[in-house]
Amino acid sequence: MLNKTQYNGSNKSAVNSLSAVNKWFAGFGRALTSVDSSQLKDCFSQDAHWRDLLAFTWGITPFRGNNQIGGKLVQLQKKVQAHSFRLAENRTPPRNLSRLGVSVIEAIFYFETRVGRGEGVLRLLADEPSKAWTFLTTVYELKGFEEKTGVDRPTGEAYSRNFGGANWLDQRMEVRKFSNREPTVLVVGGGQAGLAIAARLGQLEIDTLVIDKHERIGDNWRKRYHSLALHNQIHVNHMPYFPFPPTWPKYIPKDMLANWFEVYTEVMQINFWESTEFINGSYDEEAGAWSATIRQGNNRERTINPRHIILANGVSGIPYIPNLPGLDKFEGEVLHSEGFSQGGSWDGKRAIVLGTGNSGHDVAQDLHSHGAKTSIIQRGSTTVVSIDPSAKLNYALYDEGPPLEDCDLIASAATYPLIVKGYQLAVKKMAELDDALITGLVRRGFKYDLGEDGTGHQMKYRRRGGGYYLNAGCSELIISGEIDLIQFDEIEKFVEAGILMKNGAVEKMDVLVLATGYYTQNELVKRLLGTNIAERVGQIWGIGQDGELANMWKKTPQEGLWFIAGSLAQCRIYSKYLALQIKAIEENLI
Repeated sequence: MLNKTQYNGSNKSAVNSLSAVNKWFAGFGRALTSVDSSQLKDCFSQDAHWRDLLAFTWGITPFRGNNQIGGKLVQLQKKVQAHSFRLAENRTPPRNLSRLGVSVIEAIFYFETRVGRGEGVLRLLADEPSKAWTFLTTVYELKGFEEKTGVDRPTGEAYSRNFGGANWLDQRMEVRKFSNREPTVLVVGGGQAGLAIAARLGQLEIDTLVIDKHERIGDNWRKRYHSLALHNQIHVNHMPYFPFPPTWPKYIPKDMLANWFEVYTEVMQINFWESTEFINGSYDEEAGAWSATIRQGNNRERTINPRHIILANGVSGIPYIPNLPGLDKFEGEVLHSEGFSQGGSWDGKRAIVLGTGNSGHDVAQDLHSHGAKTSIIQRGSTTVVSIDPSAKLNYALYDEGPPLEDCDLIASAATYPLIVKGYQLAVKKMAELDDALITGLVRRGFKYDLGEDGTGHQMKYRRRGGGYYLNAGCSELIISGEIDLIQFDEIEKFVEAGILMKNGAVEKMDVLVLATGYYTQNELVKRLLGTNIAERVGQIWGIGQDGELANMWKKTPQEGLWFIAGSLAQCRIYSKYLALQIKAIEENLI
């Protein structure tokens, strides 16, 4: 139970909140024990939202409305046997606050199921505290398979002072080879997604191998354009188990992050093979394992047979190069933004960037800063947001004061309708804060939007993985005319010298950088695992029919195939639940 000494007579609202939450849990517990759908229905408001992460459904599953929630709890409880719902110890105490304009009492709670221990977030309506408005249930550990951390950390007897035998380094080098065993899990991609899930699986004693085509750990960030830094602040971006140093800058430069990935891999004892490419794979239903062909840096191919493959290649995979009329006639250089490093070699030259997303703007600004006469081509309407103050609004939760683990849990509580409403409210404020910026861009002829249904850049990211720019200074250069703006629909075709406009003018250029995005993950699956598996899996990323990100961090229609992608925060949060699902399968709990 929460220590009641945290409350005192001078904090009457806190005492009332504590009383309301305890009373609700008592009633909910009785209803759940009796498996009474009408009583359970009465515990929730008519438009309540329940999001379950593994605890009841072994998936990432949203429910809406007290009728559906009550019925599902009855249906699932018989097998799940959830019990002991109560306030969590040593966590953020119940708070009276406003969420999405609704006055609520918010509390973090603990509970147990037949096979696991869980935690969640409860929000009661402040004016009707007998009714829950939002309800999150998650599993954070499996009984009998707890992570060996803190006071339960391993003793290290296998290699400590092992006189006459292999020490820790000897054993680590041998383990990494996989010379006489198969990995249980093969993770393809060694960025934040791959490292986060590998670290989680390692703590659950699941034998995992990460492979990455790059020569060095962190190269997926290190090899990106020279001026790149993260667009959100450091306190949101920590990796699992091992936070960034408190001395680090608010916005981490790409090379700093890349080097950290090397440190992280070593500290978390992750088995990682650099210069190793996944070539193809097929699934043996009878054996319950994959036959995966990989090619290592010496061009030697090897077949391995993991039970699970996790594609951790990110939302952005294979560069997309559109079919542009006449581009094959252009006599200058053409490259995709993925291959762009920095604009130093284009000083005094004419450079044009196609695309007005984050990469397009940053590449254009880098070229301009190196003395290139730069233009940017806009193909479609774009959402533009200032990094500070506007983009920071989406992470306001992490500025409220609770520790990271509490913020992560609270951030996981919203179902799709609430996420949409939250972004709509934030975008209205962003538009006010960025009014001068937006006005200046529109005056220059820039096509601007607030996102579909006014949800801004974050929902664009969830729905399509692009179509927005977090302004790091390029917008001001466009407004001032230092970087020229060309609209794609005013272009006739590309010619030898550059671009022929519909008005007959020729825009000369020496280099064209295509910031045109990437193919979807489904195309990557098709190329690596074949059309049949790609069609079986279907949509990857984007909003699925249930409002969750499609086939992300959960079981897919293809047995043994998983996906993890997203921001550092998303990878930190959801790697836990992906790892627990695989552990549960391996221990025959599912």
